[in-house]
Amino acid sequence: MSDEQSAEYVPPRVWEWHAQDAGRFSAINRPVAGPTHDRELPVGRHPHQLYSLATPNGVKVAVMFEELLELGIAEAEYDAWPIDILAGDQFFSGFVAVNPNSKIPALLDVSTPTPTRVFESGAILVYLAEKFGAFLPASGAERAECLSWLFWQVGSAPFLGGGFGHFYAYAPVRLEYPIDRYAMEVKRQLDVLNRNLGDRRYLIGDLYTIADMAVHAWYGALLLDNLYGAAEFLQVAQYSHVLRWAQELAQRPAVQRGRRVNRTWGPEAERLAERHGPEDFKR
Repeated sequence: MSDEQSAEYVPPRVWEWHAQDAGRFSAINRPVAGPTHDRELPVGRHPHQLYSLATPNGVKVAVMFEELLELGIAEAEYDAWPIDILAGDQFFSGFVAVNPNSKIPALLDVSTPTPTRVFESGAILVYLAEKFGAFLPASGAERAECLSWLFWQVGSAPFLGGGFGHFYAYAPVRLEYPIDRYAMEVKRQLDVLNRNLGDRRYLIGDLYTIADMAVHAWYGALLLDNLYGAAEFLQVAQYSHVLRWAQELAQRPAVQRGRRVNRTWGPEAERLAERHGPEDFKR
C-alpha cells in the first residue's frame, strides 16, 4: 500500500460536493434530487413504455417483458427507450416525473385509465408479475420464497455494484481497504447463492420466477460476462451451482433478447438501442 493510500482521511467538519473528483460516473451522481432541465419523454404505441438502459437493473425488466411475450401474452407489448445516464437523461423533467429517484429503469403503463408510473426494478417486476399472473406464485410458501430472493437481490446488489464494482473498476484511485471489504462481501453472497442452488434448479425450486430474472441480471453477468473484469479476481468459477444455473438461464431466448434491449455499446449484433416490436430483433 502506498503512502498516499495509507494516509488517514480526516473528514472535514462540513461535507462539500466536489463533482470533479467523482471519477468516470460523476455525471450520474449529485447530492440533490429533481430535474435539471425540461424535456418530455417519448411515448410509443404499446401499453407499456420502458425508459431504461442495459445495465443489470435495466436488463431485469427487459427480460421480464420478453418472458411474458414468450408465453404469448400479447398485452405485455412494450416500447423501450434508451436513457443515456452519462449524458444526464435521467435528470430531465419527463423522466423525473416517472421516477423521482432519477435512476433507470422506469415504467409508464399507459393502458390504465390514468397512466401508472412504476419505478425501482424490483417493484416493476412485481407489478408486471401481478398484472399478468406470471412468474410470481400467487400465495403461500413459494410466493414468500420468491419475494425473499427478489429482495435479497435488491439489498445485496449495491454491495456488488456501488461497492465492489465502483472501487474495483471505476474509482479515480484504487484503494485496498474498500476493494478487500466489498470483495469479501460479494464472495459471501456468491456462497449464499451456491448453497441454495446446490439442490434446486432455480432459486425457489423447480419454478422459474422474477427472482431468477433479478438475480441473474447481476450475478449471472458476474460469472458469465466478467462483470467489472473481476471474474478471475473473485474466482467465480468455484461457485459451480451458480455457474450451472447462470448458464441455463443464459440459453433462454427471452433472456438473450432482453439483454439486448437498450444496449448502446458492445458488438453491433448485441445492441438494440430502442425496442418497439419483436421485428426489431431481426435487424
